[in-house]
Amino acid sequence: MALGQGSHETSKPGAKRQVGAAPGPPAAEANASTLPDAPSAAWQQNGQNTPAPSSAMNGAPAGQVPNGGKQTKRILYVIPNFRAVSVDEKLPPQTIKDKFVTGTLDSFDYSAFIFVAIQAGIAQAHKATPEFHQGAAGYGRYYWHTYADYVDENLWVEFLLPTALHQDSRYYTLGRGGFAKRLGYSLSRAAITRNDSGHETFNASEIFGAGAAAGISSLYYPSQERTFSKTYQLWLTNIAIDAGSNLFKEFWPDINNSFFHQKE
Repeated sequence: MALGQGSHETSKPGAKRQVGAAPGPPAAEANASTLPDAPSAAWQQNGQNTPAPSSAMNGAPAGQVPNGGKQTKRILYVIPNFRAVSVDEKLPPQTIKDKFVTGTLDSFDYSAFIFVAIQAGIAQAHKATPEFHQGAAGYGRYYWHTYADYVDENLWVEFLLPTALHQDSRYYTLGRGGFAKRLGYSLSRAAITRNDSGHETFNASEIFGAGAAAGISSLYYPSQERTFSKTYQLWLTNIAIDAGSNLFKEFWPDINNSFFHQKE
């Protein structure tokens, strides 16, 4: 998510195989099948879209994944979580329509206007762009610039580049392993994603999309703000916010199960 992601608009998120007497595949191949970014073998064979149960995919009780790793469509009934995929849920590739819908949902959801309002107020309080001045008129300038940044980054990262590069913009929850493993996995998704074929690839949609959005933003900010250093800072900020959003999505099922018990 960009300046509002985290906001940025989807949200829109097994255990080890049991060892049998017969020899099995190498450990690396067995472990690879448990990764959330691995495509569903069952789906590839018969084209079914129905998620396979964790026990069927991993040969172990699903209860060994804490809380089942179930994501909700919104976090605390407000924050969009539309792009988060539950643990071991296998989905077909995103269509162009899917990517467009998630990008627009994150950009035009009612919560987006609330978060942008908060961000604009903080920016005005810190006089982030002195040329906007203070007062109601100044706040209006902060608001529409912040919202333009928000929508711009969402569309590049979630729709335009994923469509052009055939990449999946969803976040696939790991849900297993220790805290450090899940922390590293969630942050790494800013640089690693899956393509429409289900294979891991460099997340060009995030890296280049955030950069494109930062570059475009310089076109509608005051000339004093159109410097390389400010554009570069905005680029890194966009990526950092999206990485932080992934981190929160990874642990949201645990937090929800422990404190809020939200169902959908």
